[in-house]
Amino acid sequence: MLRELHISNLAIIEDLRLVLTPGLNVFTGQTGAGKSLILGAFEMLLGRRTLADMLRPGAAEGRVSGVFEIADAGVAAEVRRVADLSDSDISADEPLLITRRLFASGRSSATISGRPVTAAMLREVGDRLIDLHVGDDGGSSAAGEAPFLLRPSNQLAVLDAFAGCDALHADYAQAYHELTRIRERLDESARGSALRREQLDLLDFQAGEIDAVEPTAGEYEELAARHRVLSEIDRLTRQVGLAHSVLYDSDESVASRLAALVGILRELVEIDPALQEAAGQIESAAASVQDASFVLGRYLGRLELDPAELAEVNDRLNALNRLIAKYGSGSLDDVLSRREEIRARIGALTGEGLDTDALTRRAAELERQVHERGAALHCRRVAAAKALKPLVESEFAQLAMSEAHIEVEVEPLDEPGPTGLDRVEMMIQTNPGQPLRPLRRIASGGELSRIMLALKTVLAAAERISVLVFDEIDAKIGGRLGTIIGSKLRTLAQRHQVLCITHLPQIAAFADTHLRIVKHAGAGETHIEVCPLVTTEARRDELADMLAGRAATAITLRQAEELLAAARPGGGPDPPPDIEITGARRSPRSRRTVARKA
Repeated sequence: MLRELHISNLAIIEDLRLVLTPGLNVFTGQTGAGKSLILGAFEMLLGRRTLADMLRPGAAEGRVSGVFEIADAGVAAEVRRVADLSDSDISADEPLLITRRLFASGRSSATISGRPVTAAMLREVGDRLIDLHVGDDGGSSAAGEAPFLLRPSNQLAVLDAFAGCDALHADYAQAYHELTRIRERLDESARGSALRREQLDLLDFQAGEIDAVEPTAGEYEELAARHRVLSEIDRLTRQVGLAHSVLYDSDESVASRLAALVGILRELVEIDPALQEAAGQIESAAASVQDASFVLGRYLGRLELDPAELAEVNDRLNALNRLIAKYGSGSLDDVLSRREEIRARIGALTGEGLDTDALTRRAAELERQVHERGAALHCRRVAAAKALKPLVESEFAQLAMSEAHIEVEVEPLDEPGPTGLDRVEMMIQTNPGQPLRPLRRIASGGELSRIMLALKTVLAAAERISVLVFDEIDAKIGGRLGTIIGSKLRTLAQRHQVLCITHLPQIAAFADTHLRIVKHAGAGETHIEVCPLVTTEARRDELADMLAGRAATAITLRQAEELLAAARPGGGPDPPPDIEITGARRSPRSRRTVARKA
């Protein structure tokens, strides 16, 4: 679970430390209050985004840190693998501290428990720790990043866990990998010693050619992205500058006109309070436009063409492209895989005295084991897919998606692979008449979040990601469905730590830990308050505000009390857990942290 989250010098957050708890942690607040910054912090922590343009003005360094407690063996194994790759003594037996730093120069760095790691290593560990589901308006992750359960390879692993065939899969994998090694040795031995020498010379040359460039995983994508920016910097400067001028930096800018409207409506509200809602919406729009102008201004300030950097990036890309053209099949990862294959083949070719007869007999036995165990795996997977379908569709019905259907396709591979004789793909039909589509191609953020909630509810015992983050799960739904979603989130939170950003009081009522995020702007400064609602009264008031805005009445307060009573386990009093946030100002309703921007 995520025990602590620390954010410093990120946009309008100067210093913010949250101590989270097991169970369901809910974040609420008005649109534009700063919840997107919390999501951005999670994405930074996962290694998916750098957010250099969000560095706090005047700050030399921004930082996001998270302290995780590791309980799952799969996560611990991934941490140990990264420790081996980075030649460090990172331990999965103690709380894990992940830190991502970004600098005014645009550079970033990452560490795990104080040891430096690459962005690729950080993503590998992060993907095992947090499963982030961001809706349509919740921000965008780095290209190619998808929640854990959207990837077919992970769907197969979860299906195996649901079917209870982890042990059978391990037996199959052991036989398959041994068979692969023996086949490679037999193939190399059959070519004879003369051919072996020629191959060794060629392999040594290829390894040296790759090693001379020293490619690293994830490097090509980062360089290509930087090259696009440097190549189009004139266009970016012109178009972003125009947008900034229209929004803020002109006499008739959108910001100035909205500011004038805000002043007019504030005066009119004193005459007729019925205009309060419209006034509040325009004030929110003005604040959002001002925030967007700030981001664009910061972005413009960072744009500067550096011919030396462009030349360096070009040279590096050219070197990598030569490797890809020669040793890859379209990506740098293929080159790195090819290097590992070369290393393995060199080791096999330099072996002496191969007993080919014994190896042939062993290969035949392993082939039999692979097909027998693969067939057993296939039967278990097909049965599990059939059992999973009605369970998930029952969850769909409860989530107002009664017309949605799921099929878990278990299709045979042409040849046995490392995970068996099958490939698995979860297919979804969201509306009648539409074709089944892969789960990873569902476009709507809110719809996808509810589909993922249904799947995770059924697969709670098989899912091994310890922290689940949901945003926009309440998109385009009503309060009645919100109550059902809130109940399911709390049930899911019995096995996972769940963090949810919501605008629905019916969902927020189910929180084990309730955090309210408020943004204040005025007098030349902007700051965020994060208020842990630690009393029943504070939670009631927040739910009433969510129900009726600032015009909360005795009726909405009673409605909020009813929501809390209905959501409380067993219906009895159950005070929320105590939350710690550093630098807090205590009040009878909550303890607060204020992150200020001078």
